Amino acid sequence: MDVDTRLLRYFVAVAEEGSLTRAAERLYVSQPALTKQIKHLEALLGARLFTRSKAGMALTGPGRVLAERASGLLASWSRTVQEVKTAVGREERVLRVGYLASAANEATRPIVEEFARRRPDWRVAMRQAAWSDPTAGIAAGDVDVALVRLPFPGEEGLRVDVLFSEPRWVALPVDHRLAGRATIPFTELLDEPFVAAPDETGAWRDFWLATDARDGRPVRIGAVVDQPDDWLGAIDQGHGIALAPESAARFYARPGIVYRPVSGIAPTRVGVARTAAADTDPAVRDFVRCCTHIRDLHV
Repeated sequence: MDVDTRLLRYFVAVAEEGSLTRAAERLYVSQPALTKQIKHLEALLGARLFTRSKAGMALTGPGRVLAERASGLLASWSRTVQEVKTAVGREERVLRVGYLASAANEATRPIVEEFARRRPDWRVAMRQAAWSDPTAGIAAGDVDVALVRLPFPGEEGLRVDVLFSEPRWVALPVDHRLAGRATIPFTELLDEPFVAAPDETGAWRDFWLATDARDGRPVRIGAVVDQPDDWLGAIDQGHGIALAPESAARFYARPGIVYRPVSGIAPTRVGVARTAAADTDPAVRDFVRCCTHIRDLHV
């Protein structure tokens, strides 16, 4: 009997959430599709895994047995896949570099060029991540090293070198009442609807909503997006405003959107991140050295 890892991931999500609705939202699938997959897993195992009621999804005895093992099985498989991908990269001499949005801004190209100078027989494969993964692929093992925006969930478990910081600005529709201002105090934005990253990004989402500068006032969410194009579209269509790095005015210019400096909030930082295991890899260490070398040239 073969059970694919997708079915196990679905099972774990339902077990942890205790709700088909919440698990479906977490997995980005429809509730009927998730229900069908759980029933398929139960049929494969010949066991009822959940008791369904108005209160939610409760594990049965067999369900608890599977729940005790499933997370470990998935983690073991994930580590194995990561190790295989890393081995492929080493064999083909390809360094997988994850990044979010504009990566390290104008420093990205010099960093890659410096790496090519140091390792002319290697190639850098840049892989853009969605905002639902602020680790830019590190957490999933999809990349060897990543250019990231700090802070982000799981940062404390990684090796991170800060490369530079830049002010946070605000992106506004061109016809917004504050669009003509030279600088906008953050206090004047407190009642505005914001375009936000998904909930699961945690501290990263909070940082771009400046929750620490709100004195406990709740955030109005006008839209939730996962990609830069959707982010720009939501702002342009008037669903909300958004904090952004100063460099967004250069990298994400759009006729219907203006960017303005914001006072009263801390800057954003860009860093290069990798796992402790990857930090022992000579190619990864060389890439990190290239990042800090370019940083130091511009200090």
